[in-house]
Amino acid sequence: MNWQEVCADTALQNIPYKIELNRWGQIVMSPAKNKHSVYQGVIQSIIQSMIKEGLTYPECPIQTEDNVKVADVVWISRERYQKIKNDDVCSIAPEICIEIKSSSNTQEEMKFKKELYFKAGAAEFWLCNENGEMSFFNSDGQIINSAIVPNFPIYVEL
Repeated sequence: MNWQEVCADTALQNIPYKIELNRWGQIVMSPAKNKHSVYQGVIQSIIQSMIKEGLTYPECPIQTEDNVKVADVVWISRERYQKIKNDDVCSIAPEICIEIKSSSNTQEEMKFKKELYFKAGAAEFWLCNENGEMSFFNSDGQIINSAIVPNFPIYVEL
C-alpha cells in the first residue's frame, strides 16, 4: 500500500491505532494509550507557549527511506510548511520530530526512527521516555537542550 491508499481506506479511518507503513508497504499499527496521548498534548502545549512562530501539531506522517513514519509531535517553520502544506505525507521532515516512547517501543526502534527523520531533513529529534524525561538530539548526536526551543524542560510533568 501507499500512504494515499491508507488514508482513503474507510476501514482504517476510525481505528484506535497509530498507523505507519514499513518499507514493503505493509501497515504497522500501534495501539494508543492514554498516557501517551497526554504527553503529546502537554509537549505540544509547552512548545506553543515558548515559540510563537511556526506550527506545532501531533501525528505527522513523514516520508522516510523506510516508507511513512508518524512522529508523535512536530514543530515546523512557516517556510518549510509552505513546501509541504498540500502533501498527504510530508516529503521533507519538520525541523523538530518528537517521539514518545511507549512500553512497546524498543530503544533500537527509537534510534532507527531518529536516523530516518534526520535523513528526511529534520534538524532535531526529541525523545520523551515513559517517565516524561526528555532527550534532545541533532544530527551530530545528543545535545543538552534544543537549539530551536532552548528553554524546553528536560522533564515533562503530567
